[in-house]
Amino acid sequence: WSIEVILTAFAFKWLYPNYMFINRGNHETKDMNRAYGFEGETKHKHGEQSYKLFAYAFTALPLATLVSATKIPPSQRQSGVILSPQGLKRYFVVHGGLFSKDGVTLEDVRKIDRVGRQPGQEGLMCELLWTDPQDTPGRGPSKRGVGIGFGPDVTKRWCTLNGVTGVIRSHEVRQDGYQIEHNGLCTTVFSAPNYV
Repeated sequence: WSIEVILTAFAFKWLYPNYMFINRGNHETKDMNRAYGFEGETKHKHGEQSYKLFAYAFTALPLATLVSATKIPPSQRQSGVILSPQGLKRYFVVHGGLFSKDGVTLEDVRKIDRVGRQPGQEGLMCELLWTDPQDTPGRGPSKRGVGIGFGPDVTKRWCTLNGVTGVIRSHEVRQDGYQIEHNGLCTTVFSAPNYV
């Protein structure tokens, strides 16, 4: 049912362009399409050219979305909250997570040449799609073999540098469907029930 799911998502995006947002995840890559059956399903149902069009369309999806409030929040409730330079709450929505080095800015993310490209095994694009939060400070190896683990200190430094209130990500199963981590700066949302 993969074709039907992505076509439905694209249809909602076309119908409601200001309300439906789709980011690229690690499964919107050629390697993962092959490994998990999307390539085979697409070629079987609709042919080689259709698969090539989907593969290209996936590369055009944003790697992240910045969601921002439109009004400045009441100051009495903002103790310790990281705000944008304009004084607004804003959230960085991404599939994977943060980076293997400090100093990466939102502008660095905007500049990633993604269209027509695959993420590879390292670099900013790969890390946006593959990294995961860890409980311990600093950075560590990824349990997946690609990307890294990033700690609460990494999240706080990145959010502070970029004026981001928090990171909202997916990429990992959470028992209750979501988990708030890193002192409230990182929220993992995983909405696929019965995921195996």
